[in-house]
Amino acid sequence: MPKEPTRAQIDALKVTFAPGTRVRLIEMDDTQAPPIGTEGNVIAVDDIGTIHVQWDNGSSLGVVYGEDKIEMLDSVETICYGQRRKWKTRSEALAFFTDCMLNSEGAEQERYLEIYIDLMAGKTLCLDEKSAKK
Repeated sequence: MPKEPTRAQIDALKVTFAPGTRVRLIEMDDTQAPPIGTEGNVIAVDDIGTIHVQWDNGSSLGVVYGEDKIEMLDSVETICYGQRRKWKTRSEALAFFTDCMLNSEGAEQERYLEIYIDLMAGKTLCLDEKSAKK
């Protein structure tokens, strides 16, 4: 039986595994577990440290702190001018939005900057202000 996480550990899990974070299953000793390697999106971390994931295969079995193993994926999603785009790596998205900022000005540049800042902050869903209001 794994040791219960401390309040500080739970708070850290909630920051690290914010809703929308992409993860991959490494190990889970449960007959209902999705196959190893299954990816999904974090829904929430509860007050006992269980990381709730909506797995891509339809399962929603939670990841038990100290017992199961997952890894965060570096993929991100952006919404700019209302268009959603999935990036395989954060660095690929950063390069794109850096180029966009360098080749624009005014309100358009500010829109790209908003997404760039979200990417640098580690968010997995990054969007401009106009898309956020939709």
